[in-house]
Amino acid sequence: MDFEGKMISREVSELLWEMERTVSTAESCTGGRIAESIIAVPGASKYFKGGIICYVNEVKERLLGVSHALLEEKTAVCEEVAIEMVKGACKTLGTDYAIAATGIAGPGGGTKEIPVGTIWLACGSAEQIVTYKIEEDQGRDVNLAVATNKAMQMFCELLRAQKGDEESAES
Repeated sequence: MDFEGKMISREVSELLWEMERTVSTAESCTGGRIAESIIAVPGASKYFKGGIICYVNEVKERLLGVSHALLEEKTAVCEEVAIEMVKGACKTLGTDYAIAATGIAGPGGGTKEIPVGTIWLACGSAEQIVTYKIEEDQGRDVNLAVATNKAMQMFCELLRAQKGDEESAES
């Protein structure tokens, strides 16, 4: 993990500790890399409950409750599936928040409609989810590193905003 990644992981850790919230992951193409970033900080067992690596649609459906019809209609690589993965992880693992990734890291597997390098990220709670689409193919290893770092950055920004909202409500 690079220095920036370690700094983001540490800030996520501090925010979750202070807010007394929990997080889980639902990862397809990233295969556990986001969870690895979270547990890189000592004490993660206080706020990280676990992750589901859902590389195939069957697992997305069975463990996360992703709609079969949605997967058939739009494929696993779409914003709606990433959102359902967050909701499913929160429910299945009993967490306040979840981070999800679904996409095509490469080198193969892409189509004209969904080229290699297309990765949808989502994070949030069952009630509030933010998403981001990565569309640049920089090779499998870089694609996965970029997706992992961006997912952690997104989650950190979401936590910062929610902590600010909570502090404003208290004053």
